[in-house]
Amino acid sequence: MQKLYAVLNNYAKEENSMRLTKKQMERLESLLSQMTTEEKIGQMNQVSSSIVGGFDIPMSELQEMIKDGRISREELEEMMDKAERDYHEEDIRAGLVGSIMGNDPKKANELQRIAMEESRLGIPLIIGFDVIHGLRSVYPISIAEAGSFDDALFEETAKMAAKESRAYGIGWNFAPMIDVARDARWGRVSEGPGEDPYLASRFARGKVRGLQNDQSEVGNYVAACVKHYIAYGACEGGKDYNTVAMSSSQLHNVYLPPFRAAMEEGAATVMAAFNDLNGIPCTVNQDMLRDTLKDKLGLRGFVVSDANAIRECITHGIASDNTDAGIKAVMAGMDMDMGSRIYLNELKGAVEKGLVPMSVIDEAVRRILAVKLWLGLFENPYVPESVISLYEKEIPAEHIALARKAAEESIVLLKNENNILPIKKTQKICLVGALAGKAEEVVGAWAMGWKVRDCVSILDGLKNAGADVVYYPCCGPEGEINDAQLSAACNEGDVIVAVVGETRAMSGEATSRTDISLPGKQREMLEKLLETGKPVVAVLMNGRPMAIKWESENVPAILEAWHLGIQMGNAVADVLFGSVNPSGKLVSSFPAHSGQCPMYYNHPNTGRPAGESKFTSKYVDAPIEALYPFGYGISYTKIKYDDISVTEQNDWLNVSVMLKNVGDTEGVEVVQLYMQDVTASLVRPVRELKGYQRIKLKPKEEKKVCFSLNKQEMGFYDNSGKYLLEDGLFRIFVGGNSKDTLMQEIMVSF
Repeated sequence: MQKLYAVLNNYAKEENSMRLTKKQMERLESLLSQMTTEEKIGQMNQVSSSIVGGFDIPMSELQEMIKDGRISREELEEMMDKAERDYHEEDIRAGLVGSIMGNDPKKANELQRIAMEESRLGIPLIIGFDVIHGLRSVYPISIAEAGSFDDALFEETAKMAAKESRAYGIGWNFAPMIDVARDARWGRVSEGPGEDPYLASRFARGKVRGLQNDQSEVGNYVAACVKHYIAYGACEGGKDYNTVAMSSSQLHNVYLPPFRAAMEEGAATVMAAFNDLNGIPCTVNQDMLRDTLKDKLGLRGFVVSDANAIRECITHGIASDNTDAGIKAVMAGMDMDMGSRIYLNELKGAVEKGLVPMSVIDEAVRRILAVKLWLGLFENPYVPESVISLYEKEIPAEHIALARKAAEESIVLLKNENNILPIKKTQKICLVGALAGKAEEVVGAWAMGWKVRDCVSILDGLKNAGADVVYYPCCGPEGEINDAQLSAACNEGDVIVAVVGETRAMSGEATSRTDISLPGKQREMLEKLLETGKPVVAVLMNGRPMAIKWESENVPAILEAWHLGIQMGNAVADVLFGSVNPSGKLVSSFPAHSGQCPMYYNHPNTGRPAGESKFTSKYVDAPIEALYPFGYGISYTKIKYDDISVTEQNDWLNVSVMLKNVGDTEGVEVVQLYMQDVTASLVRPVRELKGYQRIKLKPKEEKKVCFSLNKQEMGFYDNSGKYLLEDGLFRIFVGGNSKDTLMQEIMVSF
């Protein structure tokens, strides 16, 4: 208890922390003293609505029926809509539920009323939901938005998500997802900020600030839940839920930094990962949960398991049964059980037998109640009817504008041979690709609160922009080519825009793939379109980096548009016509071939670095470098870098570079600062991102861009978890991506 209070009090003066007043702490202790063991454990139990009476077969069998075609997805959705749902009202009434998942404000009010008015102690529920990249106003998937390199944008979109969440009764967002991910075969790469720990840390800070910091009104903030702790993005072979094995130094230098940053920013809660780490599932990993996360990093609130993860410890083989799994999880520092009911069914008996001290239960409940008190749920458990009616009608105009801005900043121009782009409004566009006309595909993976009527397809975006456009679906990521439509498309238009990529269901959780090239017959469609001799622009619509070596070699213009959210169509049209000059950069390296995965720019050096010689570290049948490296992205103008300068001053390195827009179009350049520790006591990466700035330049304008690199940030963790700063030679790089940079060496003393 004293340790938790110390954490809350130590950060009480910080603007960005979860703070409790003395009165709130007293209320917390008063509640705890009145609670029975069952009620305490009830606070540690999270449930979701379950389907009853609707099906005679399990959901897993239904999913197999969809896969083999026995029923359609539409038929399943209709069955789900008609099914009766159990919202566990009796358990809530009995004080046996601390949290429930949902996004229905009217149902939220109904359940909160039961908790507040019909349970013995009147403790509100904390309602959680996966709001990864927006709720109703869906903005770009994280791998796209992170490519804006815009910290203010990260914060503003999170603020929007928080406000909409509270309007739907949600006080707890299972976001941000800040797993560093270096393997594009992993489907969940779409949900996170890419392969770099520095960028992921700044992304984490921005999202936590946006979700939590505007406490001017209860309806403006939620509890962030950073996930997935820890090293989930390193799952072996890019297979979801798979094992993870790594050194302590790799864990501390690559995978922990975003979580450390989130804790420093005051993140209220954390979700543990499914995977095991060096043989111990994160769900029951005391070293990572209790010792590192809570004691060292200073988590203010509580830790929740991922869905059914406590029960899965039996399948992992680290727990013998439900009781054993529950004991191991709670003793390791897992405060809330998502979905398995193991805590509810097993912990009371474990406490009575002396297998779990009551002090462990009390600490978990204190943390959960602290978050509820901080959120103001006791005083404001309900969504006002005026707010419900507002969002039932339409999205606020300012939310639509922000979603569009985020989409525009997230688009990456990969190739523009012969300046095909931007397209002139006088040109007739032949738009092809099934994805181009499907408004429901723009939202991407893990978007769960949107309405189709709010979504703008690429076809509709071009029409909104006043384009002279004719549309032929022709082919999508699945199915065959419609030869008649393709033949007609080849005879239409001055320029062909082909929208290709993945459906939103092809990335996200449980979508690991061995082949990340364009799925289906889309390449064949592109081949036919290129045979026309007309200018062809490929617009990629996808949730992961793709192996597009053929496309890069053959298609003259390529726009990486990801899944950009509800305003995708308008944003893509803005870029295609040049009313917006693309400024996005890649946050994950694009391999030439799927077999090159994992591929990432900040890899350690080897004794035989990749080169032309046979006996070097490389694949003999693939290029040495990424097809498109981390940080890459061009625009409709050209930025020249010159005159790099690096000087040492006390505790800082001062780095500057001259930028000049040598083109005729105003543009925004993301200037990136990298370093290399040339000789150290541990092998270091060939480059590490250490700073970035978005710089706007008018045509022919020059600017001096300056960075101040804190020398304390130039160290690394060794394999004992000790942070080291070692004197020696450093290389400093500045450029527009991780490959094309200016460099200067400097001897640094710490």
